[in-house]
Amino acid sequence: MLGCLAEGAEGAEVARHGMAILFSMHDTTHTLTAILDEHIALAGRTRATLVEDIAALAADLCSTLERGGKLVTFGNGGSAADAQHFAAELTGHFVVERDPLPAIALTVDSSAVTAIANDYSYDQVFARQAAALCGPADLVVGISTSGGAASVVNGVRAARVGGARTWGLTGGTGGRLATEVDRTLIVPSSATARIQEMHILVIHAVCSVLDEWWVAGGRPGGGPAAGA
Repeated sequence: MLGCLAEGAEGAEVARHGMAILFSMHDTTHTLTAILDEHIALAGRTRATLVEDIAALAADLCSTLERGGKLVTFGNGGSAADAQHFAAELTGHFVVERDPLPAIALTVDSSAVTAIANDYSYDQVFARQAAALCGPADLVVGISTSGGAASVVNGVRAARVGGARTWGLTGGTGGRLATEVDRTLIVPSSATARIQEMHILVIHAVCSVLDEWWVAGGRPGGGPAAGA
């Protein structure tokens, strides 16, 4: 038996070595070119179909800040990273040097996330935080590439109950998320990786408009421009 196992392990190692040799001979530029071509094509479709929606999201964010509200955003996995990136562009800065702006990603409090998931269910991790933190002055952006994440759907639903303005950032058909928000921005693709790439592009585009708002004298709570 031990001899058979040894022979099996040796055979597996030989097979792995053979695959490594084959991969070293593989021209990866075809794969990479195809990925970049997909990205460029999707960026073109996004430009053709979503510019007005992106402008509307940016306008909503500026209006939210002017009335003293904050950005609240959340998602799972890569969308959680996008939510945190979005919030960080406000509390830090994007390109223009400016004051910090109020924003929070509901993915960053590990104690809240794990306590809610443990005591209730993971589907409630954003809903309970949104119910506690979101009000009528706020803008809530739920991010889900498929639009089907129950935790995100429940989160925007709770935010709407609290009176917040809600947006969904998604892809494909928009899923359930599209039916639960005030506005939705649906990337025209069903490929998760490409949707995520457009989501961060959308976030950066919104932040560029936010920089323009600041330069033009926009301020949180309608406060005066610096030096005014």
